[in-house]
Amino acid sequence: MASKGSSRRRFLTGGGAALAGLAVGVRSADSQTPTAQSASPEIPRAETAKPAVVPPGVVGPGAKDIMPYGERSRFVAAVRTRHTMIGNMDMHRDPNGFDASSPIDQMVGILTPAPLHYVSSHGNAPPDIDPAAHRLVISGMVDRPLEFTLEDLKRLPAVSRIHYIECIANSPSRRERTLEQLHGMIACSEWTGVSLSLLLKEAGVKSGATWILAEGAEPTKHGNSIPMGKAMLDVIVAYGQNGEPVRPQQGYPLRLVVPGFEGKAHVKWLRRITVVERPYVTYWEQSHYMNTARVKERYFWEQGPKSVITFPAGEQRLPGPGFYNISGLAWSGGGAVRRVEVSTDGGRTWTDAELLEPIRRMALTRFQSPWTWRGGEAVLQSRCTDEAGQVQPTAAEHGNFWGGARTPHGNPIQPWRVTNEGLVLNAL
Repeated sequence: MASKGSSRRRFLTGGGAALAGLAVGVRSADSQTPTAQSASPEIPRAETAKPAVVPPGVVGPGAKDIMPYGERSRFVAAVRTRHTMIGNMDMHRDPNGFDASSPIDQMVGILTPAPLHYVSSHGNAPPDIDPAAHRLVISGMVDRPLEFTLEDLKRLPAVSRIHYIECIANSPSRRERTLEQLHGMIACSEWTGVSLSLLLKEAGVKSGATWILAEGAEPTKHGNSIPMGKAMLDVIVAYGQNGEPVRPQQGYPLRLVVPGFEGKAHVKWLRRITVVERPYVTYWEQSHYMNTARVKERYFWEQGPKSVITFPAGEQRLPGPGFYNISGLAWSGGGAVRRVEVSTDGGRTWTDAELLEPIRRMALTRFQSPWTWRGGEAVLQSRCTDEAGQVQPTAAEHGNFWGGARTPHGNPIQPWRVTNEGLVLNAL
């Protein structure tokens, strides 16, 4: 379209969409680029009216019409378990930079309530970001560098999908005992936002650009490289989680959701996306996430099929012999779960479990299987097969494949041993 000054960008056209004037162009690469927290002073902007905030117990305009944020029953006590993460605490010196696990043994269905979503922030406390001042900048190898406010993004066509996010630290270990310690760094939410492909197409990706580098606004500026093919496929710039704004610990006001990729790719407090010609090895990728035991700078992204029995599970106790409904969760970064098998005799025999609806791609799927415990020792385990035909490996198969290297997805089968007294223990 014809230019109307540096503060306007061209209209989006095609596909029946008329997305006009929703974001202003950032300055060229030869001039100072505005930060994620402040707009360029040369770009005139309309004033954004801030909603009145009425704190609890304070009388204000319209206070008589306001109900408190909904509380759960006093008989429900599900809480996250905090991890001190000593190394990260020492490095970042933030007393609030704790990580926490989701109480997946107490969850029903497949969605994780936002207040119980696991936290992994590399020692960073959630930054206090004013959404009216926050900016998402798209720059690098693009025809039109762009800057979006949160309101700009909300004016664009939205997508809403259910996906799990799992931390790379979520891996079976002989050292841990409980379900949360072993498998609690996973959660599943309905994420709402804008397709990243829409933003990249509007910016105009240049020939030779094969990667993006996403960066957060937290003190350590966590960054992650993502291949362009994935960025154009199904990545979401999310501002909503389970029907409300993304929580601060989950990246408010914006985070990436990269379905099926390890948790570090889902950059929180998203402030910048740079289109580049190669992967950039950021601090966390260099020190924690690359398979250096095999090929230098080799990346592994998509997480394989995985499942875990959540009842009976570590440190739980069966009150006595009788009927029990074995229940658990399965997921895969390779697509939808197609089959889960359960064994109660240490893997000698397997029975197909029932998969509960809904079954979605790159989302948690709940399974169940009837079992009568007659007393005596038993070893329970599950294995998942996804729509690509990939089968969850045993611990030996997983170790042989990775050769002892740090893995991007700790997905070996988790065995639970039931003692004669009904106590459930980690059987690794």
